[in-house]
Amino acid sequence: MEQHYPCENCKFRAHYEKNPKSVLGRFWRWHINFCPGFKAYFTHLDDEAKANLRVKYDFQKYK
Repeated sequence: MEQHYPCENCKFRAHYEKNPKSVLGRFWRWHINFCPGFKAYFTHLDDEAKANLRVKYDFQKYK
C-alpha cells in the first residue's frame, strides 16, 4: 500500500507557491526545516524529484 502524504496538497505550500513572501508562505518554508511529515514525504521521493524540490525551495536539509 502506498503512503499518502498531505504535503503534496498542503494549503500552506500553495500559499508559498502563489506568493513566497506572504506570511503563510514564509511560515511554510520555515516549517519544512523540521517537520517530520515533510521529511517523510521528501525521503520517499525519487532522486530527481528530490533534486527538483531542493532547487525550487532552496532546501538542502534532508538527504
